[in-house]
Amino acid sequence: MRGKKKTLFAVAALALAAALMLGLWYFTRPQTQAGDKTVVVEVVHGDGSGKEFEYRTDEEYLGPLLVEEKLAEGEQSATGLFVTTVDGETARDDLRQWWCITRGGEWLDTGVDATPITDGDHFELTMSTY
Repeated sequence: MRGKKKTLFAVAALALAAALMLGLWYFTRPQTQAGDKTVVVEVVHGDGSGKEFEYRTDEEYLGPLLVEEKLAEGEQSATGLFVTTVDGETARDDLRQWWCITRGGEWLDTGVDATPITDGDHFELTMSTY
């Protein structure tokens, strides 16, 4: 009987911890902004040249905007779009290249499909090597 109480207590504690973590995520997740907004996407190519693109959009997340405007392509995965090509330049695995995506020069904690956009945002897509 005593073993069952410990098991029930452990299960209840795990359920409570999971509920607390879900609540914390819900209240701290990135917020989206509905409606029309203007955002700038700066592309820095592997040769160091750069271009800026300004978009007016109703999209709430960066990934769908990049795809809709045909600025970026990639592969869909369980975590969303993995960007492989931007403005016609494809990152090459053999050169250890990848597209670094930042907002206002700051690293993002989310992938492009989970990155909310707000009016006035400035994103940078920079060809990088590791």
